[in-house]
Amino acid sequence: MNMQNETDFEAIFDAARKVVEKQSHYYDAIALKNTEKVITAFRHHHVSDFYMKPTTGYAYNDLGREKLDEIYAEVFGTEAALVRSQFVSGTHALAVAMLGNLRSGDEVIGATGTPYDTMQTIIGYPVKTKGSLVDLGVKYKEIPMKDTCIDIRAVCSAITNKTKMVHIQRSCGYSDVRGTLNVKSIGELIAEVHKVRKDIICFVDNCYGEFTEEIEPTNVGADLMAGSLIKNLGGGLAPTGGYIVGREELVYNAACRLTAPGLAGEMGATLGDTAREFYQGLFMAPHVVMQAVKTSIYAAAVFHRLGYFVKPRHTELRYDIIQAITLKESKKLENFCVAIQMNSPVDAHVTPVPDRIPGYQDKIIMAAGTFVQGASIELSADGPMRSPYNVFMQGGLTYEHGQLAINNAAKMIGEAVNHKNYYD
Repeated sequence: MNMQNETDFEAIFDAARKVVEKQSHYYDAIALKNTEKVITAFRHHHVSDFYMKPTTGYAYNDLGREKLDEIYAEVFGTEAALVRSQFVSGTHALAVAMLGNLRSGDEVIGATGTPYDTMQTIIGYPVKTKGSLVDLGVKYKEIPMKDTCIDIRAVCSAITNKTKMVHIQRSCGYSDVRGTLNVKSIGELIAEVHKVRKDIICFVDNCYGEFTEEIEPTNVGADLMAGSLIKNLGGGLAPTGGYIVGREELVYNAACRLTAPGLAGEMGATLGDTAREFYQGLFMAPHVVMQAVKTSIYAAAVFHRLGYFVKPRHTELRYDIIQAITLKESKKLENFCVAIQMNSPVDAHVTPVPDRIPGYQDKIIMAAGTFVQGASIELSADGPMRSPYNVFMQGGLTYEHGQLAINNAAKMIGEAVNHKNYYD
């Protein structure tokens, strides 16, 4: 088959659209359930325009900020929440949650193998970094996953009287081996860990996973959870920020790390129009997340047809918004990102190039022509410049935009060398 023939590409795109259509009812039902959850919380807390006003300075008694914390706690079924624009990224929220609750001599077990690159710098493993957990005297153990599953027995066997926290990364990160965890499997691990010791903090990195299922890790026993607002929960509207939810004591400890001991969550101005964007972004999030999920399914179907290894497969259920595609060549990774950038609403004229970025082990190429800089709920793509040259595509505020960008990327990349359909 001559893949340069436009008709051939159109046939591939048409087949991919049909794949998405067959699965849409399942994901639309999840979006409906999560929208109901959010709107119920809004009604319960009597949300009005009054809560969306800016504050300045110390921002004591910022009622909109306090109300949003209460809403997040209800949506996630937790005792408390900390939702703040002062979090500069999801990595920052994760760091605050861990650094606020761990002390020298405590032990953390990484239950999901090698974590995401920026998480490695928080932990300080395998390379000790200044201000990291290891640098501050926290001990760290890493338990490899068993194929694509958590090795629950090994995790529980690794627990000692020093173990304070078990870290669980929901998404696959930059791994071309492990898959993203569903909430059920996270709950199974938490249940077994708490059988060993109830006081161990089961902490979930929930980045990219929010609202992809009807329940969240906090509904199955997670003690603490954190993520970013320029990913799923910001709904494409939040201009910055992150969140931490969980047991009241643990969230308070994290808040003391974000601001100062004793001040905790009582301070932190909500500048400009941020409050409205946070509220409206959360309201939009269940729908927007499913636009991103449909975009990722479409990408998997297209690139599978072109002969590339894709993870997850287009037939598999989704538990985050990330689609990995193994391109095998550095030039194809660069071209893929160029194509996504060219088909972005912002900075379409800019050409992404690989470069060093703080917190990553290799040069990274990133395409993100987004309204919010680096927002991965908007259509973006990135990958480390290392073999096997996986590109990690995520986001998509609209499924329509996702199709247009993916179609262009497919034409720019072409079929795989030694083309085959991996799963036929």
